[in-house]
Amino acid sequence: MLSCDICGETVTSEPDMKAHLLIVHMENEVICPFCKLSGMNYDEMCFHIETAHFEQNELERSFARINTIQYRTSDNRKDNTLQCRMEVNSSVHSACASNHPKISAQSLPNDGTLKQKAFYSENLTEARKFLKSKEKECDLSKIKGSIYETTYSPPECPFCGRIEDCSQDMENHVKTKHANLLDTPSEDHDQPLYDCPICGLICTNYHILQEHVDLHLEESSFGQGIDRVQCSRDLELAHQLQQEEDRKRRSEESQQEMGEFQKLQRQYGLDNSGGYKQQQLRNMEIEVNRGRMHPSEFHRRKADMMESLAIGIDDGKTKTSGIIEALYRYYQNAATEVRRVWLSTEVDHFHSSFGDKGWGCGYRNFQMLLSSLLRNDAYDDCLKGMSIPCIPKIQSMIEDAWKEGFDPQGASQLNNRLQGTKAWIGACEVYTLLTSLRVKCHIVDFHKSTGPLGTHPRLFEWILNYYSSEREGSPKVVCTSKPPIYLQHQGHSRTVVGIEERKNRTLCLLIFDPGCPSREMQKLLKQDMEASNLKQLRKFVGNLKHKQYQIVAVEGVLSSEEKVARRQASQVFTAEKIP
Repeated sequence: MLSCDICGETVTSEPDMKAHLLIVHMENEVICPFCKLSGMNYDEMCFHIETAHFEQNELERSFARINTIQYRTSDNRKDNTLQCRMEVNSSVHSACASNHPKISAQSLPNDGTLKQKAFYSENLTEARKFLKSKEKECDLSKIKGSIYETTYSPPECPFCGRIEDCSQDMENHVKTKHANLLDTPSEDHDQPLYDCPICGLICTNYHILQEHVDLHLEESSFGQGIDRVQCSRDLELAHQLQQEEDRKRRSEESQQEMGEFQKLQRQYGLDNSGGYKQQQLRNMEIEVNRGRMHPSEFHRRKADMMESLAIGIDDGKTKTSGIIEALYRYYQNAATEVRRVWLSTEVDHFHSSFGDKGWGCGYRNFQMLLSSLLRNDAYDDCLKGMSIPCIPKIQSMIEDAWKEGFDPQGASQLNNRLQGTKAWIGACEVYTLLTSLRVKCHIVDFHKSTGPLGTHPRLFEWILNYYSSEREGSPKVVCTSKPPIYLQHQGHSRTVVGIEERKNRTLCLLIFDPGCPSREMQKLLKQDMEASNLKQLRKFVGNLKHKQYQIVAVEGVLSSEEKVARRQASQVFTAEKIP
């Protein structure tokens, strides 16, 4: 037989005990049978009973064992023995029920055993005294082995000692005479209980509760300390990763910027790869290696180049003269679709050579413009004794203009150095050089399109007004005294030498391109020149669709005072903008 440590229930096997504990105690709220402590599991309750109510628990177990005593008597004493057992149990049950408001005689089992209801008893002291007295009366000292014998004794009141004939009378006596004692709370019940504010554990002592709560706080602070350390490590790691990512990103950006800067340097000839002389020699060597140039021709050209560089005068090997005169003859005799045409003064065409291919267009256009000015007597005073300079000489002349104080911003952008480089020049550098030579000119900036599809009809109108001061009554072909116009756009520059007005009132520019080789330009010098030969010169409105165009137009000669004034004005470069 196995006895439950909580309620005293007896079962026959261990599986039955497990089922009993699960059904009766694990699924219901566990309450201490001695002090009403609750809010804990079964194992905690067993530990509580073993430590706080050891003596009371032992008495309960003795009481349970007495309930299971097997009485062996003769047949004529069997009824008395059973009566004694029932009356003892009934008396104890009555006392227990009278001391606990939740237990009554009707709520007990029919066999008179206490079983599970004893677990909820609050005051069993008097019942235990009554039990001891009955043990004495039943003469338990005669027990041999596991066989107990007793004699019947009438029940006695645990409060006043009154003896009744049966247990039912004793129960009625206790309910009527000692009701006030049943309502009186026990000492254990009067003891205050303290709930843990963290986990809800009920403690009977304030100091125990305080120690219990301190353990919670220590665990919490320890956990928070670990969290803070871990958080600090995570933040440090994140900071390191972010710094590494920033360094990597800055390095990549720096490399990208450096690559783009080097690309721009190569594009604009500022990569320190040499200038006109070095490129001329290198390209001629390539031609020799490819079999396109004889070694003797290489040495002859090299000697001519060195002589040209020494005296600073262009060798004229890329020059084509007489084109304006040939155009005048053509328009006089042909070009029936043209209503009127205006041509600049005579101008030579210069194209790029081995030394400046890919970057020398600005210098070649300056040579074209200067070739026209040198033929005009109006500019003899400022250009007296001057010849067409070679490209390195033009670079030196621009550097001298910078040294005089012209265009300091442009000089700074090109590191105040052009000689020995392949640096591009544009409208500002041409204006600076002409002004330093006392040639009066100005820049007009067509900074955005003025027509459909990105065209610039205002540019064509401006050039028409430049060449024709009086349009009506003029002959078909007009050779003006106006110099050509320097025309600049992104990545290239050309020279405008005239303009056509078609019978349908459309305009067409006549342009010299330094990228056009001499052999093509010389086709214009033939007596039987065809209209197809002019295709390389003619540019209609729909052919000029760059975002921005700048022109440098020559207007006359500057006095010394005007030159000084323009030098001061070039500190902050300004241009006329259209529109």
